[in-house]
Amino acid sequence: MRAVVVTNPGPAEALRVIDVPTPVVGPGEVRIAVAAAAVNPVDIQTRAGVYHELGWVDQPEHTGLGWDVAGTVSAVGADVTASTPTLQMGMRVAALVPGVDRPLGAYADEVVVSPDAVAVVPDGLGLLKAATMPLNGLTALQALDILGDPAGRRLLVTGAAGAVGGYAVQLAAQRGWSVVALARETDRAFITRGGARQLVLTPEELGEGTVDAVFDPAALGDSAVQVLRDGGRYVGVIPYAVPKGQRGIHPEAVFVKPDAAALAQLLHQMAAGTLEARVHATVPLTAVGKAHHGVEAGGTRGRWVLVP
Repeated sequence: MRAVVVTNPGPAEALRVIDVPTPVVGPGEVRIAVAAAAVNPVDIQTRAGVYHELGWVDQPEHTGLGWDVAGTVSAVGADVTASTPTLQMGMRVAALVPGVDRPLGAYADEVVVSPDAVAVVPDGLGLLKAATMPLNGLTALQALDILGDPAGRRLLVTGAAGAVGGYAVQLAAQRGWSVVALARETDRAFITRGGARQLVLTPEELGEGTVDAVFDPAALGDSAVQVLRDGGRYVGVIPYAVPKGQRGIHPEAVFVKPDAAALAQLLHQMAAGTLEARVHATVPLTAVGKAHHGVEAGGTRGRWVLVP
């Protein structure tokens, strides 16, 4: 099968499409024939060598890319159907393929995952849209879990028109947060549909100490912390770039984890239209460099999706 890997980290031109043996399914594993794999900023960072420099990647030959996949179950290992009856051959599924230190990822014709990362895609929901949900939706959901009880509280979401931020606005509003969205004026319609009560262009518009919590997908760091009240909660998405604590604020980052049940619920919400899915563009696996250039250029609304 084909897979996209990085041997020597660098710019998009460092991406290589290689032929590798189709992965064998072990006990308690599921193999998915990839129909769609979303391109995320973490993939750009991995390709560029950010995690290699941090010592988080130690692959002798090459490093695989891709955290998001949607497709059909092509093989199931021993004990899988006994523990997860819904995962049968041919089922349409989506999954989180976590980690930066692995030889193969979701950028491939097939990928092997743990069943606890896999959820069935509801009828009526296309696989292209489903592929944009696992990493982005679960990150937003788990960040909100960290932030706690929304009752009577005000939340700033930065990067609110991005993939993670967009889901965070919608999910936070559904939970009862009073959401302030940091985004561009041109994103107002999307932000309003998502349930935000206010749009700001910069944190400074809010003033210091005016929100109870911040979720910071845009990685603004200190400028986002300044709008928090004393003892407020800050959650970021980049573990190595969390701002320093101050005024009883102890910033932390969300480390997304597989959660099949939560992913299933998110996909059902997407199918029902209560979570808005956005696909910016699709490209074949062999044009992965174009997708990476597109993500790096910024300003897109919705994910680039690879279609093997």
